[in-house]
Amino acid sequence: MTYTPEGSAAPSAPPVGPGPAVPPQTAHAPRPPLPPPAPDGGPPRRTAFAEGLDQVRAAATTEPGRLRIIGAVLALLVVAFGSVTAWQMNDRSAAADDVLHGSQPLSSAAAEIYSSLAAANTAASSGFLAGGQETEQSREDYEREMQEAARQLAVAATASESGSDSEKRIARLNTLLPEYKGLIERARANNRLGYPLGGAYLRYANDKSQKMLEEAQSIYDNENERLRDDYEDATSYPWAALGLGVLAIGGLVWAQRRNYRRTNRVLNHGLVAATAASTVVLLWLAGGHTLARAGLNDSYEHGVRSLTVLNDARIASLTARGNENLTLISRGAQSIQIVVDGEKKSVDEFDHNFGIEMRNLERRLAAAERLADDDSGAKPVKAAGLGMEEWRERHGKARAADDKGDYQCALDQVIGGRPTADCPDGGKSTRECFDEVDKNLGIASRYEKHEFTTAAERGRGAMVGLPVGAAVLAVLGAAGAVLGIGRRLSEYR
Repeated sequence: MTYTPEGSAAPSAPPVGPGPAVPPQTAHAPRPPLPPPAPDGGPPRRTAFAEGLDQVRAAATTEPGRLRIIGAVLALLVVAFGSVTAWQMNDRSAAADDVLHGSQPLSSAAAEIYSSLAAANTAASSGFLAGGQETEQSREDYEREMQEAARQLAVAATASESGSDSEKRIARLNTLLPEYKGLIERARANNRLGYPLGGAYLRYANDKSQKMLEEAQSIYDNENERLRDDYEDATSYPWAALGLGVLAIGGLVWAQRRNYRRTNRVLNHGLVAATAASTVVLLWLAGGHTLARAGLNDSYEHGVRSLTVLNDARIASLTARGNENLTLISRGAQSIQIVVDGEKKSVDEFDHNFGIEMRNLERRLAAAERLADDDSGAKPVKAAGLGMEEWRERHGKARAADDKGDYQCALDQVIGGRPTADCPDGGKSTRECFDEVDKNLGIASRYEKHEFTTAAERGRGAMVGLPVGAAVLAVLGAAGAVLGIGRRLSEYR
């Protein structure tokens, strides 16, 4: 039985009727979840570098930690010293090798191209002066010089850098060479038949030769510049290696002094070994590079410079001889205006050029004699100078005979002929003087080339083994530094 408690009313029924009006709802895109709030008071995340720096600082507060840092720095310095030494000396050794087997031989090849082209042109004009009775010797000289020019062109093309200016000029020379030979053969054919057209073809061939000589001169200048660059690379001081060596040895000495002050132990075997290895590398570097630099500088001063002057002298003599021959071939067909004592004067172009080249030859021979460092080098240069003086004297007699209208006497004094009553000096030709000059210049050039090779090999030999030796000694030095510090650390265990 259920009783209703007193004083409590029955629950009222829910109100009936419409409820309050609810405004219409619009659809919204769901909002992205908010990031979780950062924990209150938490420190920001630190980088690995900052944490590592703190560890180093913490280690530096204890003696074992400081020793580990010192050992790592010393090993790094010694290894860096050895690595930079090996790198820099390897570069200088490669540059010295380029001087000996690359740029200098290529420079000589470029000079030989010029000389051979000039000699071939001279031989062709000498044979032309003999008329239809061209001597076998002049023909052989021409063919030999043309073959030598072609051979040296092949050498230069192989050794030249791809895409360089020299490579392009060598290609142009290879195109001009057969054109020149064709003009020479036409000149010879017309000359044998007695046609005056042969002289015109020879002058055209000479113009073509001048173009080839300009290209050869540019190649020669390019390779000489490349040779100077190789010398500069081979003889430049290895300042970075020297500086690291002094720094590494200074650090090792400081570490040993520090060790002595803290332990009263005079020597640490590992650090002593590292110091000794680093000192050997530094002395080897300084001494080896000094000897190499001295040898290479000697090869340049007493080899390359002398060879350059002698090459220029031979070029001047060949050009002068060619102009002398063309003076008789052209017979005044080509003249130029020059100013003499303030007045214009018409002179033969080839005879005027002959005088210019003879003055160039005289200056080059004087310079070569000054550069010669002993009698073996100076003697042939002096002999060439005497031959030049006689050549100039005989040329004056030939020109005097030609100016008087005695062409045959002038011709005999240039190419050689029997003396006659009208031409008593006909047996003494300028060709003999030219041959004497050319022979002695060749002797001097061979001697100077030997001097260059000897000095350059001596300079390169002073650097042999230095890159590898420096690397090996640096590894041993770094190992000694680590072992020496490790011996001290073992006392704290």
